[in-house]
Amino acid sequence: MEDERFLSPETRDEFEVKSLRPKTLNEYIGQKNVKERLRIAIKAAKVREEALDHILLSGPPGLGKTTMAHVLANELGTGIYVTSGPVIEKQGDLAAILTGLENGDVLFIDEIHRLGRSVEEILYSAMEDFQLDIMIGKGPSARSIRLDLNPFTLVGATTRSGMIGAPLRNRFGMVLEIEFYPEAELKQIIERSSELLDIEVQKPAAQLLAERSRGTPRIANRLLRRVRDLATVDGSNVINVDTVKNAMKLMKIDDYGLDEMDRKILATLITNFNGGPAGVKAIAASVGIEAETISEVYEPYLLQSGFLVRTNRGRKVTEKAYDLLNIKLSKNTYLFKDIEEREK
Repeated sequence: MEDERFLSPETRDEFEVKSLRPKTLNEYIGQKNVKERLRIAIKAAKVREEALDHILLSGPPGLGKTTMAHVLANELGTGIYVTSGPVIEKQGDLAAILTGLENGDVLFIDEIHRLGRSVEEILYSAMEDFQLDIMIGKGPSARSIRLDLNPFTLVGATTRSGMIGAPLRNRFGMVLEIEFYPEAELKQIIERSSELLDIEVQKPAAQLLAERSRGTPRIANRLLRRVRDLATVDGSNVINVDTVKNAMKLMKIDDYGLDEMDRKILATLITNFNGGPAGVKAIAASVGIEAETISEVYEPYLLQSGFLVRTNRGRKVTEKAYDLLNIKLSKNTYLFKDIEEREK
């Protein structure tokens, strides 16, 4: 099942995540531009003694959006209430949360793009005026009550910012894109986490782990824990290159950080669709997983690493994917550049 996929950045081990999570902006590695913008906004909010402006964090899963929300609360010295879009089913659910917030608190809503439209609507006045309009009763006797709320900061996280309606999106003072991490920063994250986990990681081993982490801190930390398991079984408290290589072989993770499902998607595009282009629903049906899982979990890294491209007619593999799978291009296979020429 796809939810058991080891490299899925959506899967969480909450106890371990909390133990490795940075608590301040200084501890948070990477995303330099995002951190600087937030640092200035936090300082200004403190000087004015106001709630920090509402923030929308966008980017693929596993890049630290939830961690950033906790860091913001710590920097502000306020509480944080954590929930997610699918959990808030009714207006009353959100109203209960909003009325329980203290002055300056952070409300973090993960997967905010999955909020229902009726729930979104009561957020508008809450975000702008810190007031809540509630309808009591039904039919001709229904009446509206306006409640004052304590000033708060809404931090929304989404993997699909395009699905957020314009009225809600426009009420965020800052819209910040969280990007994939370069290997140098992932190496720093691995070295920091190894200290917290009380195990030594040799520098070449940390570099090798960083190269296999798909630009994602959550995957880097998960790989580190699994390699630590192998080292423990071998009776060692030091992770070296051989330990990492043996662990990657057991988990069937290749030099690019791709696992079996990544390679299956690429191979299916080549064998079933002659390399593409093909729609995401057709690909999903062929590999046996949901289309949304492909577009949110698998596709971002395959696009980022150059194995896949999007055209206006669907997804298509690149020559790099053929080389990876050791499959020869047939004379009937069109690469992306050929499609561009034919569409002119």
